[in-house]
Amino acid sequence: MKLFLQVAAAAAVLTAAASARAEDVGCVSTTFRMLGLANDKICVDSFKDPKVDGVVCHVSRAKTGGISGAVGLAEDTSDASIACRQVGPITIKKDLKDGEDVFKESRSWLFKKLQVVRFYDRPNNTLVYLSYSDKIVEGSPKNAISTVPIMPWGSTPEAK
Repeated sequence: MKLFLQVAAAAAVLTAAASARAEDVGCVSTTFRMLGLANDKICVDSFKDPKVDGVVCHVSRAKTGGISGAVGLAEDTSDASIACRQVGPITIKKDLKDGEDVFKESRSWLFKKLQVVRFYDRPNNTLVYLSYSDKIVEGSPKNAISTVPIMPWGSTPEAK
């Protein structure tokens, strides 16, 4: 059992190092909880693709409040939404692998994660970001995608 915990901890550290770091944008309260330290919320974070400069994604997801949410024992729902946009010249810094993790966040104290993976649709020169939730025993079919066509940045069409 000790070996399993050590391997799981090492995998979590390596996963966190490979994924983008999110920055809090804001939260709104959705449910008042009289007993507990925090209300249920919908929170929005932003993150940059670690291998692609010029792209920012925003993810919204539910956070469970109450006592279990405050101490980190609540399991958040699998609901999430994503929007990714080009915010500057797009530069692909490294080889892209389809289905590669771009962002991960724990959704429960054990085994459930919100993930964002990237695909490169080469025929259409478009980056595709897919958000979904997974769990060791049973994942969720709830998902969302956002696409970013790779376009020239800062150029204006010529006037005729």
